[in-house]
Amino acid sequence: NHSKKYSVLFQLGINSGLRISDLLSFDVGDVYHKTELTLREKKTGKYKKFPLQEDMQLILNDFCKNRDHNEALFVGKNDIRLDRTQVYRVICQACQELGINANVGTHTMRKTFGYHHYKQFHDIALLQTIFNHYSPVVTKRYIGITQDEINESYLCLNLKPQKDEIKEIKMS
Repeated sequence: NHSKKYSVLFQLGINSGLRISDLLSFDVGDVYHKTELTLREKKTGKYKKFPLQEDMQLILNDFCKNRDHNEALFVGKNDIRLDRTQVYRVICQACQELGINANVGTHTMRKTFGYHHYKQFHDIALLQTIFNHYSPVVTKRYIGITQDEINESYLCLNLKPQKDEIKEIKMS
């Protein structure tokens, strides 16, 4: 039941891995008819450049059509740039409406990107670079992969004796 802007924001968030502060800093001209995005990260001050998938380009171009290039990409009431508090409220409300009982917030989009990127490519060093984290341990902890790996190791560990070893044990 929410406006299209939140859908576009969510799609851009889970497909870029950007922090909410960076997502909300875009103007229409920064993304309209672009094949890649460039920005200076607010938190780190580092320059970032990455390509947009074709589907994301289409979504952004449709969202930006007939809008002023100097306008904030995501605006709220009174045509004021959305802030992270409003986005947080909408994400929580959407989860509540969907019956999702989880600890969610504005970083959920970034963490979703990271989790699925790692599951698909298994390259924590690359993800660490994308996120500008100082160590792989921080990146794994951030996306919650450490506990998943611990759980999987417990479930996959097989120290049961083989059938022929069981026969030998019974015979002796």
